[in-house]
Amino acid sequence: MEEKFRLAVGIMGNAASMLLYSAPIFTFARVIRRKNCEEYSCVPYIMALLNCFLYTWYGLPVVSYKWENFPVVTINGLGILFELSFILIYFYFASTSGKKKVAMMTIPVVLICCAGALISAFVFDDHGRRKAFVGSIGLVASVAMYGSPLVVMKQVIESKSVEFMPFYLSFFSFLASSLWMAYGLLSHDLFLASPNLVGSPLSILQLLLYCKYRKRGNTDEKWELESDCEKVKDDEKANQLVVTNAKD
Repeated sequence: MEEKFRLAVGIMGNAASMLLYSAPIFTFARVIRRKNCEEYSCVPYIMALLNCFLYTWYGLPVVSYKWENFPVVTINGLGILFELSFILIYFYFASTSGKKKVAMMTIPVVLICCAGALISAFVFDDHGRRKAFVGSIGLVASVAMYGSPLVVMKQVIESKSVEFMPFYLSFFSFLASSLWMAYGLLSHDLFLASPNLVGSPLSILQLLLYCKYRKRGNTDEKWELESDCEKVKDDEKANQLVVTNAKD
């Protein structure tokens, strides 16, 4: 019964993480449409990529015992594809300085993952030590991933606008971290539960910030739309004057 419940929580965690990893699709649809990264930060996506790499490796039979952490492998493997896609889109539309920043952060992430995989596979000769080694690195990576939105939160507080902190990203982050914390506790695996003890409170803080500043963001958006409408009306009037003068 306990094993079935643990598996059920893992499946729900997978669903929540799927929503979390796919939530930035709307953000990057806007980036592609405007051909500009604007004030969005690439840090959360790079940290998420590091987290997905490490926990995919952690869940594979090389590190874990057989397929005891199969749900961890499936969702983090999918997360790698999502995060790589977002980072590539960000890199393509970023400014020159933005491209340098992305490269300087992504290359070390890839090197850390490769080094961690090689060391755990060839230096340690049993699953317990491999899990302890990869799990320790993954723990730091997860805390960094959940802490990376602090950059955006600072921006929200300074600008008093939630334009660049999407609600769904914060909400699904809270949902996923809470479920994976439960899964880790049910599995008696502190390397899965511990980082989510940090992730849940930080996600709640993001949601509280969103609730505090969202009205201002909506007002600003309304003013922007009204301004655009006024510009369109002015352009129409100018065109009518041009046509009238041409007839005269």
